[in-house]
Amino acid sequence: MSNKSIIRTDTSNYRKIFLSDAPLIDLRAPCEFEQGAFPSSINLPLMSDYERKEVGICYKQDGQGSAIKLGHQLVQGELKRARVNAWVTFAQENLDNGYFYCFRGGLRSRVSQQWLSEAGINLPLIKGGYKAMRTYLIAETERIVDSSQIQIVTGLTGSAKTKLLIKQKNSIDLEGLANHRGSSFGKRLSPQPSQINFENNLAVRLLKHEQNAKPFLLLEDEGRLIGARSLPLFLKNKMEQSPLIMIEESFEFRVEQIYNDYVVSMINEFELEYGDLGLNRYRDYLIRATQKIKKRLGAVGLKDTMMLIEKAIMHQQKSRFLGKHKDWIVYLLEKYYDPMYKFQIMKKQNRIKFVGSTVEVKEYLGAL
Repeated sequence: MSNKSIIRTDTSNYRKIFLSDAPLIDLRAPCEFEQGAFPSSINLPLMSDYERKEVGICYKQDGQGSAIKLGHQLVQGELKRARVNAWVTFAQENLDNGYFYCFRGGLRSRVSQQWLSEAGINLPLIKGGYKAMRTYLIAETERIVDSSQIQIVTGLTGSAKTKLLIKQKNSIDLEGLANHRGSSFGKRLSPQPSQINFENNLAVRLLKHEQNAKPFLLLEDEGRLIGARSLPLFLKNKMEQSPLIMIEESFEFRVEQIYNDYVVSMINEFELEYGDLGLNRYRDYLIRATQKIKKRLGAVGLKDTMMLIEKAIMHQQKSRFLGKHKDWIVYLLEKYYDPMYKFQIMKKQNRIKFVGSTVEVKEYLGAL
């Protein structure tokens, strides 16, 4: 393969790289990649975590020359060939738009470029590396948030806010990016992304929103935390000053939504994940979720909720009928979620611009 076949000069055009979802090799060690990377990147490290640690110690004690020498000693022979071959395979599969990067575009990048060149490949190296791209995304997030008109969808628990949101082309599903369904009952079976990955993914989505030139950005009403992930403070502040569009649905509608999402769907997830132990694991999950709001429920409320959950589980074990779960859903809505939401929305009355059913809200958004 000719080196000239994949030479490109846009290695500092971060906006183009992110908007095109360009395939990226992340040369950093696995521990660095796990802490935070970019949506279209794959980790094909120059060094393992152990090798990176040893080279780092050597660098501090004996300087760069000794560190480079140790690095070549640790990564040689068959190990070196395997890593270079992985890079070559990536390059051949992504001739038109592939790149690679390390942390700053420094020593690791130069070594990798040399090894690739020896293999007949000239894969473009992103100028400034991960640090420069990360800095760019942080700055762009703040710029786009500051310049965007934001509309916030709100409504009582169970109003199907997220379902409406994800069907709108000018929306960003913050809960989806955080891999968390919201509320104390919202943690999914799969883990949340790292905080840095959450922020990077959000930044790329904002870049794409801006590229599409939509008149406003639609977000769901969220607290500062979505599970264990935190919204950027400047975004949360902007959201707290933005107009509210309120979905208003019947109590029965909301119970049914919660039942389908947090009982029927979740039991299926637990049974797929844990087989015969799925129901017991689901019971444990409900108990842990309820314990998270015990201060708000109080001793009596906590006891009553636990009793209703146990009755629903027992009924399900005997008959496979799930309907008794609606009892604890109704109880929590009446005793906890609705009073909490109504208290919060009272403080936001001046920001409410429209109230209506899901259908009416869709028509309102269309008119905007």
